[in-house]
Amino acid sequence: MDYVTQLYDLAKQSRNMAYAPYSGFKVGAALRAAGGKMYAGCNVENVSYPCGTCAEAGAIASMVVSGDTSLVEILIVADTDDIVPCGNCLQKIAEFGNRDTLIHSADLNGNVKTYKLADLLPHNFSAKEVKHA
Repeated sequence: MDYVTQLYDLAKQSRNMAYAPYSGFKVGAALRAAGGKMYAGCNVENVSYPCGTCAEAGAIASMVVSGDTSLVEILIVADTDDIVPCGNCLQKIAEFGNRDTLIHSADLNGNVKTYKLADLLPHNFSAKEVKHA
């Protein structure tokens, strides 16, 4: 079984756990860290919409709390033809990945499209823009 298939299965399982009572739009994500370990997340809505959490953010938080800080690829699955991370999540992926980080977009039938982070976020914000005192 290849990594994309493993990520898809994990993301789809995670999607089933999503908490989306307001939109009904459940999303699952799974990522592979540089060391090979996989982490998952799902979207968690809140009645105060800006307070919700995207699936990608949940997977990244799971990776970080486990001690990994570098991701190689991430897969997002939802009940739509094409799902890509929002701008906020793309910036989170950039923090722990690089321009060549793979972002897989999947529907519930297993159709997968693959992008590089640079394709979806060509000009990410980076540490060089932050001046330390």
